Amino acid sequence: MSLLPVEDALSRLLAAARPIAETEQVSLHEANGRVLAADLTARLTQPPFDASAMDGYALRAEDAAEVGSILTVVGESAAGHGYSGTLASGEAVRIFTGAPVPDGADSILLQEDAEKLEGGRIRTHFAVSKGRHIRARGQDFAEGDVALSVGVHLDFSHLTLAAAMNHATLPVFRRPRVAILATGDELVYPGASPGPSQIIGSNTFGIAALARDNGAEVIDLGIVPDNRDLLLEAIGRARSSGVDVLVTLGGASVGDHDLVQSTLVSAGMKLDFWRIAMRPGKPLMVGRLDGMQVLGLPGNPVSSLVCGLLFLEPLLCHLGHRMPARRMASARLRNGMPANDKRQDYVRARLLADGGDIPLVESFGKQDSSMMRIFSQSDCLIIRPPHAPAAEAGETVPVMLLRP
Repeated sequence: MSLLPVEDALSRLLAAARPIAETEQVSLHEANGRVLAADLTARLTQPPFDASAMDGYALRAEDAAEVGSILTVVGESAAGHGYSGTLASGEAVRIFTGAPVPDGADSILLQEDAEKLEGGRIRTHFAVSKGRHIRARGQDFAEGDVALSVGVHLDFSHLTLAAAMNHATLPVFRRPRVAILATGDELVYPGASPGPSQIIGSNTFGIAALARDNGAEVIDLGIVPDNRDLLLEAIGRARSSGVDVLVTLGGASVGDHDLVQSTLVSAGMKLDFWRIAMRPGKPLMVGRLDGMQVLGLPGNPVSSLVCGLLFLEPLLCHLGHRMPARRMASARLRNGMPANDKRQDYVRARLLADGGDIPLVESFGKQDSSMMRIFSQSDCLIIRPPHAPAAEAGETVPVMLLRP
């Protein structure tokens, strides 16, 4: 099987995936970061009455059209405690921000523009106009208005609006469910003491974090040794859990000890493709098992995370009705780069602030796919297309931001 270009691989992956249609109701406290599954209509009008936008005096504009007008204060309107009467000519009501404007009043005089006189009277120091400092009933929204539309990725502002619309729960799409299965006799959990031929299995934690960052629920199937029966048992757990995506880490190639691909095929997986024209991350596997998308990521940590960014993140956003993070940008090379071969390179690099419109980018010297320390220090990946010619210092290149 020839190497598949990155763009073609991603297109095929997403074409085989269907966005999740299942919905659920969650409370406002649980809705942050979720995706709204239906248009949300207001259950009331906001403001529900004409309200004062300032502290001052509610009055009739015609009674205070000139500076020096004198009015009699006949009552008070506070938030939650409105004035029940109707203003007559020459009257005013002391009013506070958010309080209902009394019947008969059509303007607000700021408190600093009023001089208190004896006998409960005030003298105006400002000529008011009709409607001044009044928040009209329904100014924000009216009952029945669609104020939030399906597909909105809910954040703090949307939740505040939904609460103001009198919704205690919201309809949202179910989160994608992801099962992560790490494989290999050489792997042990963090905190353990590795044997002479063993290493710490670290990939699971980065891939799980990436999945959660993109709205997924994660099931950790643990580390499974290179044993077909144990692999089949773990695959069975993923199927019975009803996950949308099974992510395997390592073992997706066809070496003597790479059992993941063949075991999945024997379990009924329809293999779509594997081996991508990219570096790091060539041994990527994509298939489908029942209703479960299978994504086999490489075992090397950097390869695993790069493939996770390129394929798992868009897949989860597609399933979960979310917009992917804006990771693509441009930068100018601080140092030149050699010509590239037939694979698309993703080169770990850091951005340098130089005060220009386009930042400088500097690649790290070593790019081995097992070197996570360099990855953690990187701000971006310089993208070098297949057969790209040598690039000189100062040339603009595309970069993929690791922390957009």
